[in-house]
Amino acid sequence: MSDERPPAAVRDERTGAAVRDERPRAEAVREVPGDREAQVLERIERARHRKARVREEYINLSHGAGGKATHNLIEAVFMEAFRNPLLEPLEDGATVNGLAFSTDSFVVTPLFFPGGNIGDLAVNGTVNDLAMCGARPRHLSAGFILEEGFPIADLRRITEAMATAAERAGVNIVTGDTKVVQRGKGDGCYINTTGIGVLDRDSTLSVSAAQPGDVVIVSGPIGEHGITIMLARGELDIEADLTSDTAPLSELTAPLLDACPHGRVRFLRDATRGGVATILNELAEASKVSVVLEENAIPVRTAVRGACELLGIDPLYVACEGRMVAVVAEPAADAALAALRSHPLGAEAAVIGRVGADPPGLVLLRTAFGGTRIVDVLVGDPLPRIC
Repeated sequence: MSDERPPAAVRDERTGAAVRDERPRAEAVREVPGDREAQVLERIERARHRKARVREEYINLSHGAGGKATHNLIEAVFMEAFRNPLLEPLEDGATVNGLAFSTDSFVVTPLFFPGGNIGDLAVNGTVNDLAMCGARPRHLSAGFILEEGFPIADLRRITEAMATAAERAGVNIVTGDTKVVQRGKGDGCYINTTGIGVLDRDSTLSVSAAQPGDVVIVSGPIGEHGITIMLARGELDIEADLTSDTAPLSELTAPLLDACPHGRVRFLRDATRGGVATILNELAEASKVSVVLEENAIPVRTAVRGACELLGIDPLYVACEGRMVAVVAEPAADAALAALRSHPLGAEAAVIGRVGADPPGLVLLRTAFGGTRIVDVLVGDPLPRIC
């Protein structure tokens, strides 16, 4: 039996009539993959522009993971109720009259983990949100929700860690609140911190400011906090020499902004819930650009990569608490890298990709095997309660 197949039918460009295509079949269908890719991209674009809706009747853990479910909850519930010009950009903090203002809540499990605890995490988390606005953090509030029966000794450890972290970051905890709930109605200790920072520079940082040709930089190896927390729960028979990367990123942002001419640093964001992938998707969507990452350029420690492979998790989606993503104009890339690498927190900073024009709104990854895949927003909740 012959393996030959009938030639593909094509249309005459002048008359539109069907004609016999004498090209080899492989050549005749060469355009099909491109057509299929265009259809996929069109579907993604349509899906992203649908009005956000919360389909669930009840809150679940994915609503707090920083991915699609979180985005839908924010857009369909909170933005519907609170929409205003200061909130609408959905940055890490609001900038008002020369000040940056941010708040965050911390519900991590376990409360104590290698490299830190909920206390220094609560200070660093809000300090970092202020720093990502280009501000110099100054003052914090601290609200505690404690469960009946929580050990005073543990509370002392937490507050001591907060005091140490605040001193390192150059901030004061100037006000606060304490509530106690009945035994079984909480999870030991929850903390909310709110911060105020001073905008010493005329900041132009924005999630919508990226331009084609810009460079994407990460300040160090990713995924350490999320994997450390997961292993610290003791639910998995995996051992790794890992500690959380929790740290005040204000130590990096000041030298970075000083080293680059005004306007050359487009965007800063600490890679917490949803990881680097979610941040860059938000950037691509808001700036109407594409982001192309190079897999081989993304710094990931061997222990983190190994744990992620065993768990079936992509390190790009794993949370950090002491790493940031910076998007800078290409002429300022060398100065930005030098500024970051001059500090221990940024010693392993690396360029991991570039901003392009097409396809707008998408993040792509050039894999180590030479292929390209779409890196979408996080779906589900692979690492609950990481901050």
